[in-house]
Parts: sequence; C-alpha cells; structure tokens
Amino acid sequence: MADDRGRAHVGSEVLLGLLEELAGRLRRSVVLDDPLVRLIHSSRHFDDADPVRVRSLLQGRADDEIIRFVLGQGVTQWPKPGYIEACADLGLQSRYCVPLRERGHLLGLLMVLSPGKDLTADERADIDKTARLVATQMYAEQLAGRAEETEAQERLLALVSASPTARAAAGHHFPASVGAADVQHARVSVLQVTRTHEPPGQVETALRGALETVRRSRWVRDAVAVTSERAVLLQFGERPPEPEALRNQSRGILEALGTFLGPDADPVLGVGGSQPGVADAWVSYEQALVGVRAARRLPHLGRIGHWEELGEYGVLLQLPDRVLNPALLPQALRTLLAAPGGPRLVETLSTFLEHAGSVPRTSEALQIHRTSLYYRLRQVQEITGLDLDNGADRLVLHLGLRLHGLLQPEGNGPGDRADGAAPEPGPARSRRTTGPAATE
Repeated sequence: MADDRGRAHVGSEVLLGLLEELAGRLRRSVVLDDPLVRLIHSSRHFDDADPVRVRSLLQGRADDEIIRFVLGQGVTQWPKPGYIEACADLGLQSRYCVPLRERGHLLGLLMVLSPGKDLTADERADIDKTARLVATQMYAEQLAGRAEETEAQERLLALVSASPTARAAAGHHFPASVGAADVQHARVSVLQVTRTHEPPGQVETALRGALETVRRSRWVRDAVAVTSERAVLLQFGERPPEPEALRNQSRGILEALGTFLGPDADPVLGVGGSQPGVADAWVSYEQALVGVRAARRLPHLGRIGHWEELGEYGVLLQLPDRVLNPALLPQALRTLLAAPGGPRLVETLSTFLEHAGSVPRTSEALQIHRTSLYYRLRQVQEITGLDLDNGADRLVLHLGLRLHGLLQPEGNGPGDRADGAAPEPGPARSRRTTGPAATE
C-alpha cells in the first residue's frame, strides 16, 4: 500500500519535452510534481542529484518524510516562487519551487535543483516562463478528462443517494459502466476531513491521493466521488475482504491523508457493511455515514468507524445530532453525574454493567475489595432510585451511559462543529515561508 502513495498520474510527452528543454538550458535537474509532491516527470541528470532525487527516481515516488517536509514549508500556498530549504538529515538539497496555477487551481509544483540558491535573475525568468507553459498544458490535459470523471462521480453519488428515483436511474447505467453487473459484494467507505486550513482544492487533491493508495488491486474494483471535504469510495468484487485486510486498508488511508495534509487535518473514516451488490450500495453508504459519526464521537475507535463493529452504537447514532445532548440522558443518570463523587460512581456502574453484573470480575477490573464495590453500588441505587437487580433499570442506566459517551466527542474545541460539518474557512495555519522571501 505504501509503495503506491507517492505515485501521480503520468503526464504527457509535451510536458516532458518542456522540462527537458528547460533542464538543457539551465544545465540543472528539473522535476514536475503534483500538488501532493508526487512525481509526474523528471528531466535527465546534470551531476546535481541529491539522495532524495536518486531515491525518488529509483522508487518512482518520494518518501513520506520528504512529502511532509516539503508540504510543511507551505509550498501549496506560496503566492510566488521561492526556495525550499535544504535538510541534511533527509538528504535534501535546496530547490527552487514554482507553484503551478491556472485560473486559481493549483496543478503542481515545478522544482529546479539549486543547492547554493544561486539562480540568476535571467535563469529565474526562464523558469517562470516555462512554468506558465507547463501550467497551461496541465490545465488543458486535466480539462480533457474532467467531463468523463464528472459523469462517473455523479452516477456514483446518485447510486448511493437517499432518493429511490435517483438510485433506480443510476442503477440502470452504473453496473455496466464499471463492470459491476455480476458482483457478489459491495462496500462503501466515506473519508471526511473535519478541520483543516488547507485550501479546498488541496484538500480534494489529498483525498483523492489517499484513496489511490488502495485503488490498485486486481481483486477489487472501485469507483470514487470526491468533494472539497469528503470522499466516497465504492469497492466491489466477488467476495468481501478479510476483516484484518479491511482494517489495514482503513489505517493506510488515514496514514496517507495525514502525510498529505499534516496532523491537524483530523480526518475520520466510516466503513459501511458488505452488501450483496451495487444496487444495495446505498445501504452501505448510510452505514458508512454512521461510522463517520462514530469515529468523530468515540475516541477509542481511533478515528475509524467500521459499521460491523459498532454494535449498539450503530443504532444510537441513527439519532440526529440535534437531539444528542444532555437532555437525552435518563434523569437517574443525570442525578448520579451531578452527585458528590459522581465520576467515581459512574465509573463503578459502567464497569459493573460491562461485566454483566459480575461482582468478582468488576472488583478485579476496578482493583477494589468486594466490600467497597457493594458499598458503591448501594450508593448508586440510593442516588438514582433504581434497582440494579432489575433488568429494566439496568437497561436504562446502560443505555444512558452509552449515550453519555456519545456526548463527548474527542477534541471538541472552538474549531469543531457539533453537527460534524466542516468548519468555516479560516486563516491559513502558520507555515514556513522562507522560500518566497528568499527570492526578494
């Protein structure tokens, strides 16, 4: 999986020709990367290759550490060309970097090796002129394939929509268009970025890049739809993957997205259950959305919510966000939470119920004497007015504790939205911008 993380789509011979001509005039190595620092084209050598360039050419990709380092210097938001700082620990020499933009869209990064940061004004002017030609060509090539990609994305979103009419219309065309007419298994995953200060276009590119790490399998076919904050992945084949393989895939997606967007992106992934065919993919999609909510609200899930592992949370999270508030808790549990020593008693009650009311196992888990446990349980009963020997009363308290866990999503701070939507755009996060300043 990791081997494919750094591979971009191959550019045209026209792009390669522009790079080689520039490299020949400068007598320096020139590289064209996509916005995620994934190699598209590289010119021939001029005895200036550093270890990073050599590894990238041999592997066909940059190392994750290099990607993080370059993106960490803020190159995708640079308003003008500049130098990327060298890093001896990574074997990286300085590069002159030109962000390639056309009509406001970041298309890639043009880099020229310059260990001494010694490009002349004429050389920089030549690089900038070539960069404009490269950006124009890249934009034209992207436009050529955009119509077909947009149509495929619209079909997938219709297939998993809440509208039976839209699903029926998409169902007539989608299976044949992607070779899914006779598949026995379909599953949908939803990848969502909950907060980031990266521009929407860069987030969309990163989402695509993260999913590409799992889209190179002979055994599973797929379709993808991506927006500026969410990506939908439909995978289908003859049989579902093994649970551990699915977990590894999920971890790999989040790891790749973290490489491209940095640790503050705070992504979550929801994975729906397996369905018998693409016609029922909408069911898996709805389950994946519940998984997203679970991943956001339950820290112990590690930012990944697999529907088939959610248990009772899969039912509770069908409740809309607007009703998931403290008023939903049973009055008995609210009284216990507000009582002196409430947190300790809640912990005792939760452990007792998780161990099916077993006193020996509960006292062992809490590492307290049974006499102390009995005392605490009596306190719980006196405060709540409920009988822990009564199954209905136990259910009320257990359900209340589950709901209470959902009211405390991990990391809720000023930038988070209670409904799980992406935050409003804010000022760009602080990044190193020594590159552009160095050209002034």
